[in-house]
Amino acid sequence: QVQLVESGGGLVQVGGSLRLSCTASGRTFSSYVMGWFRQAPGKEREFVTGISRSGGGTLYADSVKGRFTISRDNAKNTLYLQMNSLEPEDTALYYCAGDLRVRIGLSRHEYRYWGQGTQVTVSS
Repeated sequence: QVQLVESGGGLVQVGGSLRLSCTASGRTFSSYVMGWFRQAPGKEREFVTGISRSGGGTLYADSVKGRFTISRDNAKNTLYLQMNSLEPEDTALYYCAGDLRVRIGLSRHEYRYWGQGTQVTVSS
């Protein structure tokens, strides 16, 4: 089992940047496919981006392509999400998620382990 803790959220103006981190403890971090999801008030939790176990493969939702970058440091047991050119529509609670699967999942149902979330608010 792995425990996930997100950090780095906050309030930022339109066009600004934030970097989220997700620190993992427990079993070997490199065994987990990882993802970032977000949930805005009144909306479903949605896939933002995912990364393979080695970090060599990534997937992005169309809404964040070219603005967000996912990465991981398996030596530090940490997942990152660099968010640039932030828009009000990016305001949400951001979760990191992990699973012992082979491929990056696009659905929240494909991830077994979740952090508690970190709030990102983009003001216009």
